[in-house]
Amino acid sequence: MSVTTGTDDKGFQIVTIPCLRDNYAFLIHDTTTNRTALIDAPEAAPIQTVLRARGWRLDAILLTHHHDDHIQAVPALVAEFKAKVYGAAADAERLPPLGHALKPGDRFSLLGTPVEVLDVPGHTVGHIAFYLPELSAVFTGDSLMVMGCGRLFEGTPAQMYDTLQRLAALPADTMVYSGHEYTESNMRFALSLLPDDPALRARAAKIAAVRAEGGFTIPAKLSQELATNPFLRSADPAIAHAVDMDGQDPARVFAKLRSLKDSF
Repeated sequence: MSVTTGTDDKGFQIVTIPCLRDNYAFLIHDTTTNRTALIDAPEAAPIQTVLRARGWRLDAILLTHHHDDHIQAVPALVAEFKAKVYGAAADAERLPPLGHALKPGDRFSLLGTPVEVLDVPGHTVGHIAFYLPELSAVFTGDSLMVMGCGRLFEGTPAQMYDTLQRLAALPADTMVYSGHEYTESNMRFALSLLPDDPALRARAAKIAAVRAEGGFTIPAKLSQELATNPFLRSADPAIAHAVDMDGQDPARVFAKLRSLKDSF
């Protein structure tokens, strides 16, 4: 199953494709030129199925980070479609061969729409995200997750805290496309901190209903994340109190949150 999650007045569509056990890949398609780009490549077959069914060619593959569940389909897709591969120059040795090596702060045109490359270390040290302002979309991989954030496999809590502050500063109407369907488990953690928070309880009910029907919780609007995602609320006194860190620096509160989530 795939779902078209966004179509704008310029003719762009964004299609969410479930892969592996709980990964997502995302296709960005320009209906005026029939050109298509892919964000992350967890598994070839589901992506190929959608492309073939819709008669789309794949022109570009954008990679957020080096983990196998985000890159392992690249060889098969490049072999079939001759797509150009974009990824972080700093991580080039751990990524498939890159046609376009990117640095944080780079800006380029993808399918005729601008893309900004954001530095989002924490989950890995070479992690990048892709912000498409004209589509009001950011593809965050395993940095900012819907109702959570990525586990710190390589980076530090300070790096991930800075990453989340950078993403939180995007326009509030930006849609967050994260790389996994972890939202229900992330919500359970949030409710363990603030079980009586009315905004959390209301959102949890909506998420449960969506998942019960087999739907996707991704993308989510950044404004929702700012209001309910505990990892974006480390400056909130209620969150600090919930983790016994009243009055502490938000970066330290975040580090405690991440540690608690690791053992949740």
